[in-house]
Amino acid sequence: MILVTDKAATGTRDRILDALERLLLERGLSQITLEAVAAEAGVSKGGLLYHFRSKDALLAGMVRRLGERSDQQLAEAGTSVSEWYLQTVDANTTNELALFQSTIAALRSVDGQPGEIQQAVIDMMRSWDEGLRAEFDDPVQAEIVRLVGDGIYLAALLGLPQPDPELYRKVVDRLLGRETPGKSHTLDQ
Repeated sequence: MILVTDKAATGTRDRILDALERLLLERGLSQITLEAVAAEAGVSKGGLLYHFRSKDALLAGMVRRLGERSDQQLAEAGTSVSEWYLQTVDANTTNELALFQSTIAALRSVDGQPGEIQQAVIDMMRSWDEGLRAEFDDPVQAEIVRLVGDGIYLAALLGLPQPDPELYRKVVDRLLGRETPGKSHTLDQ
């Protein structure tokens, strides 16, 4: 008898999520089936269902992993939560943007019914919100920072142009209280 270790189960789970991400990036959400993900991961459909009981559970697992990656990026960035949250999107995050777009598509496909995918997104956002609130004495300022960061990310998800870098730097400086007192707020300074 072979005993499955936690490490082996985690490895299989990661292979399945890797396969899901590849298929989402290559084919899009509408082409995702449990069978296709299982085949891409090199596991049986039963093996996939052992780790993820449904397509929603599979997508929720991907959202949780995206949240874990974001937490890791924050830890590696060596910045405050607010600085990390307010950063503009760069070319290195193109795949993550595509995966979040798939998440949004999945959320839209559930017709407003709260479910596992929605809960995974809520949990991820709650974690970031708690980090921002811990950083600011003023909960209103923390909320403003969150809303600006959400707007920057939403613009990237929608493919809208990023803000003027100099102007955005000034916005971030003002939000984080790094503005030099008495300075004019024009772009030519």
